[in-house]
This record gives sequence, C-alpha cells and structure tokens, in this order.
Amino acid sequence: MDGKIRILVVDDHTVVRKGLCALLSDEKYGILVMGEASDGREAIEKARLLQPEVVLLDLLMPGMGGLEAIPGILREDPDARILVLTSFAEDEQVVQAISSGALGYLRKDSSPDELVSTIHNVAHNRMSLPPDLVRKMMLKDQQTVDDGTANELTPREVDVLRCVAQGYSNKQIATELSISPTTVRTHVSSLLRKLQLENRTQLALYTQQNDIT
Repeated sequence: MDGKIRILVVDDHTVVRKGLCALLSDEKYGILVMGEASDGREAIEKARLLQPEVVLLDLLMPGMGGLEAIPGILREDPDARILVLTSFAEDEQVVQAISSGALGYLRKDSSPDELVSTIHNVAHNRMSLPPDLVRKMMLKDQQTVDDGTANELTPREVDVLRCVAQGYSNKQIATELSISPTTVRTHVSSLLRKLQLENRTQLALYTQQNDIT
C-alpha cells in the first residue's frame, strides 16, 4: 500500500461521500480510501473488516449516528483514529465525540488542504481540535478531576501517561518501557480510574492541561 494512510469514509449523503472518496484518492495526498459507509452501524462493521487507520466520520446521520458509532468502532478496532467531519454540530456534541475517543474535528466547509493535513495529523496520533474547544474540554476536566489526584500517580504511571500522550499503542508503550502489554493495560486502567477519565484521548488532554511532558 506504499505507506499510504488507510481511510474509511462515513457519511449518509451519497454525493458528499463519493466526492470525499474521489478527492482523497488523488495520488498526491498519500491516502488510500479502503471503503465507505452510509451510517454508524455500517461504519462499525467496515472498521472491523477493513481495519482502517483513520475513520472520517459524519456525526449527524439517520439511524445510528456518529456519536453512537464511535465506541463501537473503537471496540472493533482499538487502533482506529477517528476524525469527525460534519456540516454542523453543537459544541457539546463535538466534546462528547472527543470524550468518546475521536482524535479530531473539522467542518465540511474546510479546504481540501486543511482536510488532508488534519487526516495526516490524526493518522499520526496528533489531536486536531479548534483551540476554543480544547479550552472548553480542559475546563470540563478541571471540574471533574481532583487537584490532588495527580500526586497519587506512581512514577511508572506517569511514564505510561507520557507515552499515551504521544499516541503510542499499548504494544509500543510496552516496548518503550520494557514491560508487558498486560502491565501497560493495568497502568492505563489505573490512570483512567485515578484521574476520573474515560479514555486515552482524555488522558492526552490531561497531559496538555497539566504540562506533563
């Protein structure tokens, strides 16, 4: 596949979906469109079958929408990076999508270059969000996380947290820290519990908020 980013395009509007597929298939972008889906349920199934690196996901779709699909996609393919692309959504919907595990958000009226750049960022585990949305999520986290909780983290948990923030998979963290993947999973679960967070995306945001590098 020549190192191309493997992508799944999910949108209920056929013209929009086909247009995105045609645009992103241009050789100069380094993207391989592996498949497409018209609703959340089909997206979950295609994620399981195709194992794309990036899922370009519309939020507002009839039947199962993007918000409901995100947890299902990540259950079928935990390494998938989800980029929300929508024409309109309330901030709370986008915050919910990110809290559920999406790595980025972009509006459909963005330029092709901006879309491609964001896809590449997300594919490399770099969170891609508008600054005002990041601030809103940080404020939300500040309301839910006890200020003293970070002091309860062990040095090894902090090491794991730093790796999560860099987008490492459990296998990569295990290699980096010379521990087993099972031990990594245990540390990640402990971090989520101690910090009262729900997923790895929120852990990454926490490191930004608290300047843990």
